[in-house]
Parts: sequence; C-alpha cells; structure tokens
Amino acid sequence: MIILMGNNTWFGSRVNMSCFTLFITAELTRGYFLEHNEAKYTERRERVYTCLRIPKELEKLMTFGFFLCLDAFLYVFTLLPLRVLLALLRLLTVPCCGLSGSRLLQPAQVCDVLKGFIMVLCYSMMSYVDYSMMYHLIRGQSVIKLYIIYNMLEVADRLFSSFGQDILDALYWTATEPKEKKRAHIGVIPHFLMAVLYVFLHAILIMVQATTLNVAFNSHNKSLLTIMMSNNFVEIKGSVFKKFEKNNLFQMSNSDIKERFTNYILLLIVCLRNMEQFSWNPDHLWVLFPDVVMVIASEVAVDVVKHAFITKFNDISADVYGEYRASLAFDLVSSRQKNAYTDYSDSVSRRMGFIPLPLALLLIRVVTSSVKIQGSLSFMCVLLFYLGMITLKVLNSIVLLGTSCGFVKEANMEEKLFDPPPSVASSRANSRAHRTKHVHVSAHQGKTQLLSLSLSKLGKLYVISTPTLPKSDSDTFLTTPDEDNDDKIINADTGLEEEGLKHRTPKKDLLEIDRFTICGNRID
Repeated sequence: MIILMGNNTWFGSRVNMSCFTLFITAELTRGYFLEHNEAKYTERRERVYTCLRIPKELEKLMTFGFFLCLDAFLYVFTLLPLRVLLALLRLLTVPCCGLSGSRLLQPAQVCDVLKGFIMVLCYSMMSYVDYSMMYHLIRGQSVIKLYIIYNMLEVADRLFSSFGQDILDALYWTATEPKEKKRAHIGVIPHFLMAVLYVFLHAILIMVQATTLNVAFNSHNKSLLTIMMSNNFVEIKGSVFKKFEKNNLFQMSNSDIKERFTNYILLLIVCLRNMEQFSWNPDHLWVLFPDVVMVIASEVAVDVVKHAFITKFNDISADVYGEYRASLAFDLVSSRQKNAYTDYSDSVSRRMGFIPLPLALLLIRVVTSSVKIQGSLSFMCVLLFYLGMITLKVLNSIVLLGTSCGFVKEANMEEKLFDPPPSVASSRANSRAHRTKHVHVSAHQGKTQLLSLSLSKLGKLYVISTPTLPKSDSDTFLTTPDEDNDDKIINADTGLEEEGLKHRTPKKDLLEIDRFTICGNRID
C-alpha cells in the first residue's frame, strides 16, 4: 500500500512537472497576429502621428493669428490717425466747396473719427491714473491674494471683451444708420459715452494686470511668478478632459491667439517700466530675459499639450487647423472687397475677442510716461520711429493679404467672397422659415375654427364624409385616426420632432463662429 502511494505521488509530480514545462514553453513561444485587428492598430498609429503634427500645425495657426492681431494693433498707431485727419479735413472742406447734396462724411470716416475721439478722451482720463501708486499698492499685498486677483482679472478681461465689442458696434451703427429709418436707439451721445467709459475701464483693468505681472517679475524669490505660470498648467486640467467639437476648438484657438498676443504686449510694458527704473541700462535687460523666456515657453508648452490631447480624445484631425487658418484669412480678404461690411480691425475683434483700443491706449500711456521727449533731435527720432511703424504696417498688410489669398484659394472659398454675410443669410433663412411656419399654423387654426363653428351651429355631431371636405396632411390630426393609421401618425410626429430639433440646434459654419458664440453648451 505504501509502495502504491509512493508510485502515485511520483507519477503526479511527473505530470505536474510536465504541465509546468509545457506552460513555460507556451509562454515563451506563443505568438499573436496584429494584422487580425489591422483597423484598430492603424487608428492608434494615426493618433500618434496626429499628436506629432499638432505642434507644427498649431504654431502655423498661432503665427498667422499673431500677425493678424499685430496688423490690427499697428493700425491704431499708424493709419487710424491719418484717416482721422483726412476725415476732419473733408469735414472742413466739403461745406466750403458748396457740395451740399453729398454726405459730409462716409460711414467708415464717421467710425474713424469716433475711434479717434475715444482715444483722445480716454488718454486724457488715463493721465490722472498714477502707475507708481498702483504698483506699490499691489506690491504690498500677499502672494496668495495677488494670485486670486490675477485670476479674477483674466475672467474680467474676457467679460469686458465680450460686452465691449458690442458697445463699439452699437456706437458705429447708431452713428451711421440711415436717417430715413425709424429711430430705435437712445442717441449717439449716450452710446459714445458708454464706449468711452468701456475703453477707459478696460484699459485700467489691463494696467492692473501688467502691474501684477511687474510685481511678480520684481519679487525676490519669484514665488508669485512661479504660481502664475503654474496657473497655465491648471488650464490643461480644465480643458483636456471635456468634450470638444470643431467649433469649440476654433473658439479656443482664437482665445489662445489673443491671449498670447496680449501677453507679449504685457511683457513689453513690464520691460519698459523696469528699464525706466534702471535708467535704461541695457545690462538689466539681460536680467529680465530669463523670466520673459520662461513666461513665453510655458505659454507655448501649455498650448501644445492642450491642443494635442484635445484632438486626441475627441478624434479631431490636425488638418482642422488649416480650416481655421482659411477662416481667419477669409475675414482679411473679404474686408478688402468693395462690398465689405466691416473694417478689418473690427472683424479681428469679433472673431478673436481682441479689442486693440484699450491695449493701445495703455501702451501709449506707458510709453509717454517712460520716455521723455526733449529737443528737436528727440522729435526727429519720434518721427522716424513713426515712419518705421507705418512701413512695418504696410509690409505686414501686404504679406498677410497675399498669404490669405493663398489660404482662401486652397480652401476653395473664393465663391463665398461675393455672398452676403453669414449673419444676413442666416437671418433671411430664419425669417422665411418663420413666415412659412406662421402661414401653416394660421391655416391649421382657420380650419379648426371653421369646423368648430359649423358644429356649434348645427348643435349635433355630424360625420363629415370624405367627398364633402377634401383632406390634407393637417386634416389628419383633426379627425380621429383609425388603428391602421396609428403608425403613420406616430412616424409623422417623430419626423416633426426631429425636424424641430434640427431647427433648434443648427450646425454653424466656421465663418459664423466668433470668440463669444455659444457652440453646444459652452464658450471656450
């Protein structure tokens, strides 16, 4: 019995060893075939390639958008003063020439004069704001309080940009609206005062932002600057893990372009203020250089990572940035047409949320307070600098226009240049749909009232025969349906509900999307 049990134990150990050997051999030699799921792995590889293409495509869009913002920004300093002078010269010469039948000023000239008056009034108001007192007031606050203030200023800047462009557009339309129309506004002067107040308050807000950034640069341990830079990486958490569509991503791209350009101007203001404090010593510029590079590098890194993972998680191709570029180029090309309905700088303001007037006003205020102009040589230097800015503006506009024409041609958007504005076309379509719907509803109500009136007069319920009253689609809902027609009516109801949903949530074209258009359920 003992020998038999020993033999069984030995046999079991041999079987276990054999199974273990087979398992190890199978683990070492087993294979699998990736081609059995070729579509899945091909999709994964394309996602990797898309993520690798995102930095290049994104920076192409950012570079093009940066020069668009630069063109609109330089327009305020270079061509706008000249256009205001020409408009005022026309205003003085037209009455003297006896041209009473013609308009004193064209609509574009009226808008230019209004912009010039807004800049002059706001600059005179800004001269009473003490930058040094604001700097020391902010510097005396704690680090965490300044961090909270800076975040609040970013939110306030977005709200100001959204409402401010509406204020300026309302002023321009009120001042240039045809006089034969019925007056439906409060007047030009109240709109003008609202615009002046908006530009002044927005300029003050940007000044506080620049002052806070200046305090962060001049802090001894750079803790505030580090916290402010870490705020950019918090933006990744708030954006990457949310659902995005193509229109939402277009809004975010416009916001990033505007934010990057504004940060460059704020860094320029910080450098000017610091160089003034150190008597324009060029050695101090190299002290500021590492911090400036850190701010710019963190901004670029955050944008690349954010867009790369948004496109990955939402399965958006990298080619979409070419469409965004073409949409921005279309605005530039269409503003050069004879039938243009807006100025290019205003188009950039609506599309990107970038309003150049407050930022230009702040830069003029900082430059005039930092640079002292004395003597004829200084005036000559200012004149040469102004001529250089005009040259830069003209060259930038020529290059941008040629590049934009190429983008529009590649996207096959030449036909849209001669179409009415998207807002006008959509409003016409909506009005026609509303009129058609109103006619159908009125006809349906008229038939219902006629039937109820005839029944009330007879005092009895009569069965209306088919030859007496011809049936239409709307009459189907007035009579009691048979069982055979239940499915037809349910299908009709379902179709109407789907049509209503389509009517309530139309798909917007990229040309109709500006910075503050609600796409889906969010504004990015």
